[in-house]
Amino acid sequence: MQWMPVALLKEKILSAGGFVNAHAHFDRAYSVTPADLPGANATVERALQEKWQLVDSWKRVTLEENYFAHITSALRSQQEFGVRTALTFIDCDPVAGTRALDAACRAKEYAATHLQMKLVLACQTLKGVIEPDARRYFETALERVDVIGGLPGADKGREAQHLDILLEAAKATGKRVHVHVDQNNDPNERETEQLARAVIRHGLEGRVTAVHGISIACQPKEYRHELYKLCLDAGLSFVACPGAWLDARRNETLTPTHNAVTPIDEMIPAGLCVALGSDNIADIYKPFADGDMMTELRMLLESTHFYDTRELIRVATENGRRVLGLD
Repeated sequence: MQWMPVALLKEKILSAGGFVNAHAHFDRAYSVTPADLPGANATVERALQEKWQLVDSWKRVTLEENYFAHITSALRSQQEFGVRTALTFIDCDPVAGTRALDAACRAKEYAATHLQMKLVLACQTLKGVIEPDARRYFETALERVDVIGGLPGADKGREAQHLDILLEAAKATGKRVHVHVDQNNDPNERETEQLARAVIRHGLEGRVTAVHGISIACQPKEYRHELYKLCLDAGLSFVACPGAWLDARRNETLTPTHNAVTPIDEMIPAGLCVALGSDNIADIYKPFADGDMMTELRMLLESTHFYDTRELIRVATENGRRVLGLD
């Protein structure tokens, strides 16, 4: 009889309560079209920051019922992949209006009633949180989401102010915060450090999660390990979404040799809590992604050469519940 570690790992995860998908965007799942695929102006080939704007055309015409269909389709697929708990960011901005969030709130009830799944909602702030219209939708969403979501890069040049607004909202509401940081695989990005220092300054240790943290791996070893100490002081946890960043484009910037993946092989031994997410599913960001969490875990463990099965089970299960505030 053959011994298959991957099958055994999945079996143990399912027996531990199933996968926790700690970061997703279900409201845009399955929105990619043939017109988005490679051609003269292929949408899927554009840079990340361009895609933040390109999704507007889809958001403008998508009705609440369509959003509901996208989210619930993703949930049914997640259930088949063994996911029992998930967090999805939901677009809350002047373009999407409240349609996506209205649908997500209904989908949260659908997940509990029909799928026996726990769905946690976070606000996606693609238009930032500083400009008046964007701020209004952000503040309205605070009453309805479970987790406060942030994207400092959406307020480029004013990232510190963006973080202050998120963290002040966290203090006012008592809700956890999840923030997209260090997504560009660029050593000039040091958003995780900025976030950790802001968390300490606001006295929110243990209540904030950094999503992605790809650029950490670009940094020199000494900086990385000092950063991990700072993150421990801030009680900062992480969500790794490996499939979302393996496609980081090559460039001529000189960095330590690394994979474009959250460096869990250093973070976990340093004492940091890391969970697992799928990020985008079949949209212009990741057209071929299907949200299979076992595939995500495989990519994470292979790309970081991390084979501690006990820790991997925690990454896929209890760490996810922890960063969602459910443990």
